[in-house]
Amino acid sequence: MNGMDGVNWVNGVNRLELRTLRYFVAVAEELHFGRAAVRLHMSQPPLSRAIKALETELGATLLHRTSAGVTLTEAGAVLLDEARALLDRADRVRARVSAAAGAATLTVGILGDSTDPDVIRLADAYRRRHPHVEVTIRETDLTDPTCGLHAGLVDAALTRGPFDPTGLTTHELRADPVGALLRADDPLAGRATLTPAELADRRWFRFPEGTDPLWQAYWNGGEPRPGPVVRTVRECQQAVLWNGTVGMTVVDHVPAEGLTVVPLTGLPPSRVVVAWRERAPNPLIRSFVRAAITAYDAPAP
Repeated sequence: MNGMDGVNWVNGVNRLELRTLRYFVAVAEELHFGRAAVRLHMSQPPLSRAIKALETELGATLLHRTSAGVTLTEAGAVLLDEARALLDRADRVRARVSAAAGAATLTVGILGDSTDPDVIRLADAYRRRHPHVEVTIRETDLTDPTCGLHAGLVDAALTRGPFDPTGLTTHELRADPVGALLRADDPLAGRATLTPAELADRRWFRFPEGTDPLWQAYWNGGEPRPGPVVRTVRECQQAVLWNGTVGMTVVDHVPAEGLTVVPLTGLPPSRVVVAWRERAPNPLIRSFVRAAITAYDAPAP
């Protein structure tokens, strides 16, 4: 940019609305207009028009659009960094105002195991950004993948898909390969990989009646299978240890003594997501979602 271009850029940024910046950040993070529109609860044409108007106002091309998706230009990458900082500042202002009004509380649902290092990093980052917000954690078992969102018990959830998304918005944070959880002395325990077909005649652990069918089907290897009913990670491990049952788990999870994990091929990864209710009233949800996206994008220490 020459000197005059730089002045125009700064003046343009000063005139921007936070809503427009949120539109741009959603597209830049999703790298797809369709997914960004779903995330923003709007149709794609007005989103595309808003981004085009933003480029015109700034006098810079922010995104390269192709049939395969979207990539950021150099100017787009600069704006993404600046927009994230501005939105974070706006979220902090909102949090401080809520704290002054005595309403700075946030309830977060977490599925099963809160020792995930990314969750720990998120907690540290959120505490630094919003020291006056009181966060309540509701840890749920494997029978409710929305962690109380559908029931209105939490404001946001750190969980895994798939589940019924009606009335909810989700953003994928991480994709974890899955494997078969077996006894260490199982005849298949020494295999480098397995397929669901090779385990078709085995009993798998399953979840109680009424559990989200999308969730149930995924953790049963894509089809109904007989086996003991479990509700927690610990019960899953015990079902395998005591009964020789087969189950699915994340490959990176360290199995309990006497158990092992063999990677499964032919199955999609387990997707970690942050989820929240559409049109939720708590103004702190947006800052939590942004903090989660940032924390999970950061390299592991």
